[in-house]
Amino acid sequence: MLILLPPSESKRTRTRGAALRPEALSAPALTGPRERVASAVAEVSAGPEAARVLGVSPTLTEEIARNTRLRTAPTLPARDLYSGVLYDALDLASLGPAASRRATSRLRVVSALYGVVRMTDRLAPYRLSMAVNLPGVGPLGGFWRSHLDPVLTEAAGRGLVVDCRSSTYAAAWAPDAGSALARRWVHVRVPGATHTAKHTRGLVARALCEEPADPRRPDALAQVLAGTFDVELQEPRRPGSPWVLDALPS
Repeated sequence: MLILLPPSESKRTRTRGAALRPEALSAPALTGPRERVASAVAEVSAGPEAARVLGVSPTLTEEIARNTRLRTAPTLPARDLYSGVLYDALDLASLGPAASRRATSRLRVVSALYGVVRMTDRLAPYRLSMAVNLPGVGPLGGFWRSHLDPVLTEAAGRGLVVDCRSSTYAAAWAPDAGSALARRWVHVRVPGATHTAKHTRGLVARALCEEPADPRRPDALAQVLAGTFDVELQEPRRPGSPWVLDALPS
């Protein structure tokens, strides 16, 4: 099972620690694209148009400045770096040993800067959205699509893809429409406000990390989650689109 998460806008920081080692990150095939994006965002962030290009408030000067220190800033494991509503609900720090191992194996964060990362990858804090059209790179969703396809297809293997990403990050990758993987792709949809959706997706991801079983079919996934959530599974509307699992806490 592969569980895809969006990053958080907010990132934790540290004042001391090891600097980024690009060669030590998971998915080494992404090293080149990561370096290209990092160089481009550092250049933009050092200029007067940084806030406009990045689509953030001009008052976020320190967050923008972090993009100029990606190679030297103290790093944190992804499980500590990302914060906010979804990650508060996921609460990785409170998982038991077996569930924590499953989180490392099953969870991936799709990132505008790093492409995709595991929870154990040590990352420099940054501010960059997948919605940005980055000078010298282009729209990041389109840029990452071809690079992520072989990496995430291999990571999924014969298992399900449980997609908890927002639409902004979903633009960066989808299984090939005619592939067997596309038939095992399940989008977790949460009716209601954005805050509720983030919280519930975090709870779904946590429940699947705590679950020893590894369901291989969308209907089996729905059965696993039905003990904790009110779920409704809908078949793909057309070839290449995902199954949709509506979920609300019971």
